[in-house]
Amino acid sequence: MSTLNLLYSNSYAINDNIHIMIPTVGEILADQDSYYNLVYTLTAMPIDLMVQLDDANIDFTQISEYDLFLLMFSAIKTQRTDTKLIFGDLDISRFEIDENPQNGMMSLYDRQRNIRIDRGIQGQIAAVLRKIHHIEKNNKRPGNEDAKKYMLERARTKIQRRKGKKEESHLESLIVAMVNTEQFKYNFETVKDLTIYQFNESVRQIIKKVDYSNKMYGVYTGTINPKEYSQEDFNWLVHK
Repeated sequence: MSTLNLLYSNSYAINDNIHIMIPTVGEILADQDSYYNLVYTLTAMPIDLMVQLDDANIDFTQISEYDLFLLMFSAIKTQRTDTKLIFGDLDISRFEIDENPQNGMMSLYDRQRNIRIDRGIQGQIAAVLRKIHHIEKNNKRPGNEDAKKYMLERARTKIQRRKGKKEESHLESLIVAMVNTEQFKYNFETVKDLTIYQFNESVRQIIKKVDYSNKMYGVYTGTINPKEYSQEDFNWLVHK
């Protein structure tokens, strides 16, 4: 999956039948809460939903990323969530959990159109969504039972603290910040035409350029020793 494939596209083909959409900023702003909830649900690792799994009597250290995906996909289907900004015209209501005759593993299968989502396809879906939104895969695991209990308690406390609080829009905050940054060449209207990947990449590049400028200022003023950094740190054109 190259950056070029995402930068100038409005979708990414997993295969002939499954495409991951790359919506515009404007499309997402129309219902950003639902969109981001869906993105984070489809990319979630068991540790990300440890409290919810524990409430369902599921040990988050024992369930795999793939089994969690099957569980969450079924919930999305049951709730009749609109998935057009993720899967386009793919009708997820047709998928049922089914045993793959090729390997005996459980998968999602649309019999009518002969489309199967197995572990490999799930991994690609999650990888593309993480790439588009700069989501880091959370592979952390507790070292022992005490650590697991402590992690659960902390996670529950955080959830309780957030209850009743209206969370600010992450996307809108980024838009305001970028529009008021001299390096960003779009305004509140024209930014809506960028795909979310183009916007996210622009945000990351501007952060890198500002960081570069601050480092160079530190070098000139003598507060930063350039020998402590790599050549890459002083090249804002490098994009990873």
